[in-house]
Amino acid sequence: MGPFRDEGALREAMVAELLALGTIRDDAVAAAFRAVPRHRFAPGTDPADAYAVHTAVVTKRDEHGVPVSSVSAPEIQALMLAQAGIEPGMAVLEIGSGGYNAALIAELVGPGGAVTSVDIDPDVTGRARRLLADTGYSRVRVVLADAEHGVPEHAPYDRIIVTVGAWDVPPAWIDQLTPDGLLVVPLRVRGLTRSMALARVGDRLVSRSSTACGFVLIRGAGAHAERVVPLRGKEVVVRFDDDDEPGVGEPDLDGVPATDRVEVWTGVVVDAAEPVEDLQLWLATTLPGAGALVAAPGANLVAPGNRWFPQAAVRGGAVAYLVSRPVAGDRFELGAHAFGRRADELAGAFAERITAWDGRRDGPGPVFTVWRGTSGDPPASGTVIRKRHSRVTVTWPDAEG
Repeated sequence: MGPFRDEGALREAMVAELLALGTIRDDAVAAAFRAVPRHRFAPGTDPADAYAVHTAVVTKRDEHGVPVSSVSAPEIQALMLAQAGIEPGMAVLEIGSGGYNAALIAELVGPGGAVTSVDIDPDVTGRARRLLADTGYSRVRVVLADAEHGVPEHAPYDRIIVTVGAWDVPPAWIDQLTPDGLLVVPLRVRGLTRSMALARVGDRLVSRSSTACGFVLIRGAGAHAERVVPLRGKEVVVRFDDDDEPGVGEPDLDGVPATDRVEVWTGVVVDAAEPVEDLQLWLATTLPGAGALVAAPGANLVAPGNRWFPQAAVRGGAVAYLVSRPVAGDRFELGAHAFGRRADELAGAFAERITAWDGRRDGPGPVFTVWRGTSGDPPASGTVIRKRHSRVTVTWPDAEG
């Protein structure tokens, strides 16, 4: 069996797996994945790796070896295309180029639609332009520009799909949408990234769906650096993603893990395979001082057999973080560890939030609203997170406390 037939079989197997997972949800998206030769957009990569459903293909790294451009995993691409609901004849802007995803979009909009792909990196746009032409998708416009400003010359767009991790939603992304347009963006909220389908409602955006994901971070004017607070030198730190988080203004916490550890267990039990993304977001958006705990291997934050999670909070000279311990089979009890002054109070507050989540864990997921501008409070309930250009509110329908 020759290489061409091998690649065709790999492509069909990819589509079959995506259908089985439920990430491909309609015939048009399935047809697009069948039509576009993914391996042609990942030259130098083993075709079996190029078509692996859960695997992204890194196409460029910076001088430190950090990925700055990639062909996203088919699973996340299918998910975002399902969120976007692209129809024939639409005008679509893709932010973050590479070629393959733009080709999928071109298949969905058809000859009556228009696809514009923008990237800040000339290496990326040059490569995308070449690969798109080589595979028969030269009708895709590839633009070299900072996507912070969109691409106004081809606006308005029925859909804007962002394929890099964004910290904020700049005004241009709202202004360049049609009145009933949709923005699909991996947006960071309190350090956690979710692919959100945001519908335009006047001058704001309201989420229709969201799911946890990970992406290469955006570059250019939209880039944002986290603040790092050391707890044990460089070995254990807490990262704060948003400048208005209460924990950012905390005093020096270096050395706090050397104090006596406080443990609080909640009686809340989860299966080992149960996703905890909603719990982490719940803690990040309902517990003041939320941040992400990052520790080097061997930091010994929990007893053997227990697990710790990145979700943490800092308050009043204390730090607490999410932990679990085995209780039976593949089931784990959730709790909190805390160190520092008044660690017992913070561990108790952390545990209370876990218990509150348990009371609504089968309820509806969060709703995100992006409001233009940074001044004043939005006319809505929920946690308000202030960005550079916008305010994001996060509400949990039917939540108590």
